[in-house]
Amino acid sequence: MKRLLWAAVLALGLGGPGAAMAQDRASTLRVVVHANLQILDPVWTTAFITGRHAYLIYDTLYAMNSRFEPRPQMAEGHEVLEDGLVYRIRLRPGLRFHDGGAVRAQDAVASLRRWMARDAMGQQMAAVTASIDVVDDRTFDIRLKERWGMVLDTLAKPSNPAYIMPERIAQTPPNTQVTETIGSGPFIFVREEWRPGNRVVYRRNPDYVPRQEPADYLSGGKRALVERVEWLYIPDQNTALAALTSGEVDYFEAPPLDFIATLQRNRNIRIVDIDTLGTQGLIRPNHLYPPFNDPRARQALAHLVRQEDFMRVVVGNPQLYRPFCGAFFMCGSANGTEVGSEPFRQPNVERARQLLREAGYNGEPIVVLQPTDRPQYNAATMVLVQSLRRAGVNVDVQAMDWSTLLSRRASRNNPYEGGYHLFITTHGGPTTATPPANTWFNSRCERANPGWACDEELSAMVAEWARESDLEKRRPILERIHRRAWESLPYIPYGQYTQPIAIRSNIHGVLPAGLPVYWNIEKR
Repeated sequence: MKRLLWAAVLALGLGGPGAAMAQDRASTLRVVVHANLQILDPVWTTAFITGRHAYLIYDTLYAMNSRFEPRPQMAEGHEVLEDGLVYRIRLRPGLRFHDGGAVRAQDAVASLRRWMARDAMGQQMAAVTASIDVVDDRTFDIRLKERWGMVLDTLAKPSNPAYIMPERIAQTPPNTQVTETIGSGPFIFVREEWRPGNRVVYRRNPDYVPRQEPADYLSGGKRALVERVEWLYIPDQNTALAALTSGEVDYFEAPPLDFIATLQRNRNIRIVDIDTLGTQGLIRPNHLYPPFNDPRARQALAHLVRQEDFMRVVVGNPQLYRPFCGAFFMCGSANGTEVGSEPFRQPNVERARQLLREAGYNGEPIVVLQPTDRPQYNAATMVLVQSLRRAGVNVDVQAMDWSTLLSRRASRNNPYEGGYHLFITTHGGPTTATPPANTWFNSRCERANPGWACDEELSAMVAEWARESDLEKRRPILERIHRRAWESLPYIPYGQYTQPIAIRSNIHGVLPAGLPVYWNIEKR
């Protein structure tokens, strides 16, 4: 039955049996992705699926290598002038957008300005930037108000980086979604074959000029070695597993973790860990409305979370998760301190009830958004709901698919009028491990990510950390940040775990880039 269902999905996705036969399977990489691509603008949303789409079609000025060092990507290089106050960046020659237009400094400047208005780390850089000025068609200056040693790290951040778009598109207001998808990256989005809820198609960009050095993490030569990449959205995980097992798809981007042991026993499938730091699960309260506009209610929520309960349900295999991680900036990273988390290592239901009362909670419904088509998120949401109900909280669970949730979570409406109180998501990698880059840690109020964490004192500490270039002097600042964060709680971590991918054994060149990228991959 599963094979019949998958055959129907495949036929629908490829436009019928004739279209399927016309495709050269050896030159097409078929990928089961974790979510439906619905939002195309990587500045407007932090959704993983949109970011992975963006990495296919856009390029970045700088990118991180496997040592987490920023390396030139679209940039040919840079000079640091005027005693560290000016970064002069020059673009590589020959860069072209998918519509044939040359990539100019004007495009980079407009893209940076739009991105800096919304991204957490971009906002930090904006606060110390006097201007960004075009010098000539290949050169521009970032002029700082004060010396700030994280310019290149900011431009190279792995998650939600500054993707370069044509100037006319990048001039779209940052709070308005971009719908045109013209980049300069190694693949081109094939809009006419896009079927939301089913399939997304990319074709190799024949005009892309990769860097000469080998691919390394997200840096180096992005060589498109297949003609097409086809994303298939298959909400039924058993159907997706059957498709991978039979060879009808090549790459399973986020297999449910309880499938891993079964997949490892199949000699035609390889399990690959592409992220050395792993994934952090988080509960995001809406800081705009009661009760979670009061830090005591957020502390109550933290007192209800037993991380191992979440991990047993979400992950299952103890080899893939930590029983407890109290680090906002990823356990195992250079910034992975856990100071301040001590009161929250074990649940305290009575303390949670007391704090909720102090925050003014009187039994009103708490709206929790439940993503029904993301198995791991759905499982974590159910654990959250049970934890809340154990403390006597009146929970209103509102079920929807993940794409709908992404739109819903951006609403600032009252929770009872199209808004929400709580939702669950994840993040990870070196971006999460860096205080100014951690998107969900950003507590800049109206300029924060959905949920709108608001703590000016915490934001000032993060800015202080970013200004300090001496690593030894940064450490006490980091610990002050962390203690404050466990009081303010921009979000509540519910565990850290590893999410491997699954590929067919004939797929080679998958990069350990921290997230799925599709250059350097070939089918043999």
